[in-house]
Amino acid sequence: MSTERNHNHSHTRPHGGNSGTALTPLELTDITKVLVVVAHPDDPEYGLSAASHAWIQQEGIEVGYLLLTSGEAGIASMAPEECGPLRADEQRRACQAVGVDSLEILDFPDGHLVYSLELRQAIARKIRQFQPDAIVTLPMGMELPGGLNQADHRVVGLAALDAARDAANPWVFRDMDEPAWSAQQFWIVSDIDSDHIYYVSDDDEQAAISSLACHERYLAELEDHPAANDFIPTVLRGKDRSGPPHVKFKVYRL
Repeated sequence: MSTERNHNHSHTRPHGGNSGTALTPLELTDITKVLVVVAHPDDPEYGLSAASHAWIQQEGIEVGYLLLTSGEAGIASMAPEECGPLRADEQRRACQAVGVDSLEILDFPDGHLVYSLELRQAIARKIRQFQPDAIVTLPMGMELPGGLNQADHRVVGLAALDAARDAANPWVFRDMDEPAWSAQQFWIVSDIDSDHIYYVSDDDEQAAISSLACHERYLAELEDHPAANDFIPTVLRGKDRSGPPHVKFKVYRL
């Protein structure tokens, strides 16, 4: 087993959750900007990118991505100094596939993310700059619908939640030039306790397939990872691929 498999991002099983439970349609009224906060390149590509494409193309919502690392520790056979720029480039192409124009990649260490004021401040600064109505992140719990969560994901999820509150408080991080900003909602995509659902189109599904396929070199390192055009329909439609494509969220009001 390679070091990458020890560090992988736990996306190799379909998302499920809340089987048999009615989910509330995701309400987008008054949502004009969405900020996606994740740990690594490829993190937005496992279903969320379909929603990003729909929000941009169908809803007229501006979507921005904030990555805390360049994923430089993600390919076991490649030195971090070479891997980071390659994976950042793959993420830029993935953003183009779904229409995301705003991408910022910070230089926190991949695989070594630690919950800290520094991390919260970096996310809060981006929130104040981008001024989103909703903030989206990955599950922060130990358990995912398809397995166990990854360390960096857990750290970023909690830091993003706290940073959303920090960004709204003018007396927190008072050295920032940016004024305080209050997001309305906080969404966790594909959470084991998802309570909302957002239906996407076949075109959105195809865009999500294209965005995941952009991470070509990274996925090539994962020997048992399905091809994007096989995997994404399972993520969005379920194991039997019988339902309409959709993305699930746990929604909180801030």
